[in-house]
Amino acid sequence: MWVVKIGGSLSHDPALHAWLTRLWEVGGGRVVIVPGGGDFADAVRQYQREWRFDDLAAHNMCLLAMAQYAILMQGVMPDLVLASNEEHIRRALRDGRVAVWVPTDLMRTTPDVMTNWDTTSDSLAAWLSTTLNAERLMIVKSCAIDANASLDMLAASGIVDAHFTSYVRDANYVVDVLSKDGVDRLLNAMA
Repeated sequence: MWVVKIGGSLSHDPALHAWLTRLWEVGGGRVVIVPGGGDFADAVRQYQREWRFDDLAAHNMCLLAMAQYAILMQGVMPDLVLASNEEHIRRALRDGRVAVWVPTDLMRTTPDVMTNWDTTSDSLAAWLSTTLNAERLMIVKSCAIDANASLDMLAASGIVDAHFTSYVRDANYVVDVLSKDGVDRLLNAMA
């Protein structure tokens, strides 16, 4: 099973359609898509600055932002299956479908290590990959990615979140960070 996190910054980019199409074409029964937060999460940041609520509220709102992007993805590609937990994800994969994770089950009532801005959908995708015992995690970003950059370098430059490397440090799966133009790398890796 592969987890493919598609950054929210692709929500207005034609590359989103290309990625969803390719994942649907080749990923049935073996791909789980993790949506970023995109504009929806940016709105949470703005509201938090305005109203000064805590990171716990912001975390829960950002999970809903990811859920909105998941629904957008399914709107673009109706054959994708929305799945909010491991059981639903595994059922979609058993049915030969591509699942899109709706992470509302991670909403919290008390703060924990996930409830901060240093833990974004990148780290949540890594967390899900570990939970599902995935064999590969692909993080798709809208910016150019230096193929020689280490994950620590990508975190230091803000391309992946600050906690991402701690989530994948001991991972038993392959981690790739790709530019939005890297859909061909996906096809080559899945072949």
